[in-house]
Amino acid sequence: MPRPTRSRALLPWAVLRVLLSSTGARAQAPDGGAGDSAAPTRDVPAMASSREADAGASAPPSNAPSEEDRAPAGTVVTGTRLPRPIRDVPATIVVIPRDEIERSPTLTQDALVRTLPSAATFRRTPSLVSDPTAQGVNLRGLAPSGVARGLVLQDGLPVNDPFGGWVFWRSLPRLGLERIEVVPSGGSALYGSGALGGVVQLLSRPITGPGLEADLSYGNLDTGLLAARGTERWGAVRASLETELLTSDGYPIVAASQRGPIDTATPSNHAVLNGRVDADVSESLSLSARAGVFRENQNGGTASTTARVGLAHLGAGARLRTEDRGTFSLDLFGRVQRFEQNRARVAPDRASESRAAFQDVPAEDQGASLFWTAPSWTWGGTHVLSAGLDARRMAGTSEEHLFPPEPTPTSTRVRTTGGTQLSGGLYLQDLYTVSPALELSAALRLDVWRNLDGEQRVERASGAVETTSFEDRGEQQLSPRLGLRLRPVQWLTLRASGYRAFRAPTLNELYRPFQVGTVLTAANPELRAERLWGAEAGVEAASPRGLTARVTGFWNVLDEPITNVTLAEPLPDGSTRQRQNLGQARVRGVETSVDWRLSRRWTALLAYTFVDPAVTRAPGQPELVGRQLAQDPRHRGTAIVTFDDPALVTATVQLRVTGIQYEDDLNERALGGYAVVGVSASRRLFWKVDGFATVENLFDREYLAGRAGVDTLGPPLLARVGLRLRGVP
Repeated sequence: MPRPTRSRALLPWAVLRVLLSSTGARAQAPDGGAGDSAAPTRDVPAMASSREADAGASAPPSNAPSEEDRAPAGTVVTGTRLPRPIRDVPATIVVIPRDEIERSPTLTQDALVRTLPSAATFRRTPSLVSDPTAQGVNLRGLAPSGVARGLVLQDGLPVNDPFGGWVFWRSLPRLGLERIEVVPSGGSALYGSGALGGVVQLLSRPITGPGLEADLSYGNLDTGLLAARGTERWGAVRASLETELLTSDGYPIVAASQRGPIDTATPSNHAVLNGRVDADVSESLSLSARAGVFRENQNGGTASTTARVGLAHLGAGARLRTEDRGTFSLDLFGRVQRFEQNRARVAPDRASESRAAFQDVPAEDQGASLFWTAPSWTWGGTHVLSAGLDARRMAGTSEEHLFPPEPTPTSTRVRTTGGTQLSGGLYLQDLYTVSPALELSAALRLDVWRNLDGEQRVERASGAVETTSFEDRGEQQLSPRLGLRLRPVQWLTLRASGYRAFRAPTLNELYRPFQVGTVLTAANPELRAERLWGAEAGVEAASPRGLTARVTGFWNVLDEPITNVTLAEPLPDGSTRQRQNLGQARVRGVETSVDWRLSRRWTALLAYTFVDPAVTRAPGQPELVGRQLAQDPRHRGTAIVTFDDPALVTATVQLRVTGIQYEDDLNERALGGYAVVGVSASRRLFWKVDGFATVENLFDREYLAGRAGVDTLGPPLLARVGLRLRGVP
């Protein structure tokens, strides 16, 4: 069985690069939602569960309240970049609280996020076996691709890869998370590029004092996980250190009917180490710093398909509170990383393979943000005014070594492409509370970005070198957002908002070709930004008996989406697809959910999302009009039932259902729907030690995950048992 090849010594180099830079790793504050009453929901609650109320006590980034003046329990920070009670936020917000994170049978963070019907990752394979470049997050079916159309933050720090926009989900340890907030609507008015489809924010647990926690588990597929978190406090200084180590043999990913002698399992491993220090210099000034490293090795199922990631990040933040001038927050962040990938050339009968290409993609980014919140003032109601600016530099290069089977003097031997992207934004927001029953919100942001130093260098087998310089290009975007929250009676909340959002093409889309299976997709340096107009409206009703129901309808129109388009004729390098701005797509649908606290021990959640994604305009390719967007199922649903009795057992049963979707833009390669069941159970054994067991895909349901040249499978049954050490002082 092939194992992942050993990664180069990337992390020491990465750490040194970051330490020598003047930037750090913490960006703007997040936004999201948690509840503030007793309904058992993780969704957009007007009334949230006690689990979500606990989530309100997490430690937000530096431009959110400190531990001393943090807003009351039941607040969220992602929807407005300010701590707000979830009932008062005009935007739709979903929260996965700490207890649910801990009880989930899922192993990886992307699988956890996918339990929200409105959230998905590209294709159907989890990060346990998925190539890092295919792990983008997608919200409300907004044109899925390997590049995330949603912005992912961790305590305000952008997590999306600076070169490709991917999300390295395995770099986000679960043990240190307090909650996950999801805002599934256009967020560019506050967060700029990357937030076209919404924002997912992972918020860390607070550092409350000395403590030690650990998880240790082992399961089939030789899957082992060790996670630990330690905290300490010295007066006004608090520190935490956490690590996660995971290894797995994976599973044979190619469908049995197409599997050949070269196909084996998909072994992988990763290691994460993160540290954080917070300090209260005075009653008005607080400082923070953090650093982390991550390393991942993956094998795609054959000896010549491997991927490696190494990254390091560093950050710092400061928060100053004044009585007369409001609160000021400054955040700095920086990151360096390297992604390496081997691709294979596979015989039609999959009896043999040869090395087709090797890609080395070093990248880095640095950024800074300044955020200001004014003291509230009264004029026809209460206004809370906030403003901010941010800037980011991203740079990267893709060096691709090609190994053609029958090289000629004109064959490409080495292709090096890359460039730099500079971006900056300025935004203003007013939260206007007319009365306890009515709140209006307005936000406006101006973004400017420029692609610089784009270049491609091609070295032929003959030794000839061809260099092409791409013209520097720049764009700008104005992103407004208006929102309304109305509560005519205490148990009923109405929400509506309209927005415009955008996403600038990544360096990866502009310059880096890629291959999945036997399909080669070309880059396109002429790509323009995607733009989105959208609106949502919803109603939420809460019963004093613990029942909360909500319905939200949404309508999005995506102009010039960047899509992998099937070409009428292959390009000279053999590419059969190319990234292009494809006309227009319309994505509309409805989200529904019901939360019910059946009793003190029993809670239940039912959630369903319907999405109608279709191409409405495709210049030059009229056959695509009316087609369903690739990788975008119309139907997704989740049902979760939990029994919680600390004296007996805590158990969760989770059902996740996904409808039919298509691999390609022509809707010719269908992927059938499927339903999988996950279960978890835990019980106190002695002292502060719990025993637990989890099973994903309980009935070992086999389903297709992809059809890019070869049919690939979703994960089979994965069972684990383990021990959990809770909060030893």
